[in-house]
Amino acid sequence: MKVSCARYFSLLLTVFLAGSLSACGGRATTGDPGDSPASPPTIVFESDFGTANDSVAICKAVILGIAPNARIMDITHQVTPYSIEEGARFLEGVTRYYGEGTVFLVVVDPGVGTSRKAVIVKSKKGQFFVLPDNGLVTPVIDRDGLDGAREITNTAWMIGDKVSSTFHGRDIFSPAAAHLAAGDDWTLAGPEVKDLVRLQPRKADYGVHGITGAVVALDDPYGNLITNIPGEEFRHLGYAPGEKITVKIGNRDFTMAFGNTFMDVAVNQPVIYVNSRGRVGIAVNQGNFSERYKVTPPAPIFIPRKGD
Repeated sequence: MKVSCARYFSLLLTVFLAGSLSACGGRATTGDPGDSPASPPTIVFESDFGTANDSVAICKAVILGIAPNARIMDITHQVTPYSIEEGARFLEGVTRYYGEGTVFLVVVDPGVGTSRKAVIVKSKKGQFFVLPDNGLVTPVIDRDGLDGAREITNTAWMIGDKVSSTFHGRDIFSPAAAHLAAGDDWTLAGPEVKDLVRLQPRKADYGVHGITGAVVALDDPYGNLITNIPGEEFRHLGYAPGEKITVKIGNRDFTMAFGNTFMDVAVNQPVIYVNSRGRVGIAVNQGNFSERYKVTPPAPIFIPRKGD
């Protein structure tokens, strides 16, 4: 049977449109754990394991053994060892860019093997956090609100009945994150936790003569100083971009310009600025402030009010 060219192309167009509509209609849009393969569940992983050993790879293998369709993203595995405050800061910075249903797996756990709880926390944003109950999630919950928390006690949510005392990242946290990603009911993980351990971060003090704060971290590999001074409080000191400020870090005074970005000063010159996370930072344009001036956290910092 002969088919005209017009009829042939009409049939092709019909098949193409049918396939396109089917593909569009099949995409999951909820963002919840357990979505269809068209929208795989996302686990976002952070730890202080480093990259010189097999710990991260083992945890990911455990996850994929339970939830093979999971998409695993990394925040960092270079958190300063045992630094709960640094891990919490990275976690808070990243979570705002992920949607409802995302599972965050965070293992910075100096208390591993002790009586500290292993928990799943759900925020009012609908995100899940699988981590030790040591304050890691405090800044996120302060911002997004707490919907509930469960202690992970159900051995079916662990690697098995042979849980080590030193690698709960593999044996408890990774399996629990995988069960969430697979769509399992999070309330089955264990009993409700009423009170979570709260992190007590150091806060800047806004006084009559200026702001007293602390250098809390480095923005590596650049060596920029990260402080705990909020940018909004710094702006109340009255400085305009381009003006010079004498800042006391530890027992030394440093005079530098206030800039919106690094190139507002000459190469190799220091600059004080509000960084992309909304905190006061100090850098050397195309240099390393920490190495050049031998400043490492923690260190006290004082920024005077303009005119004082």
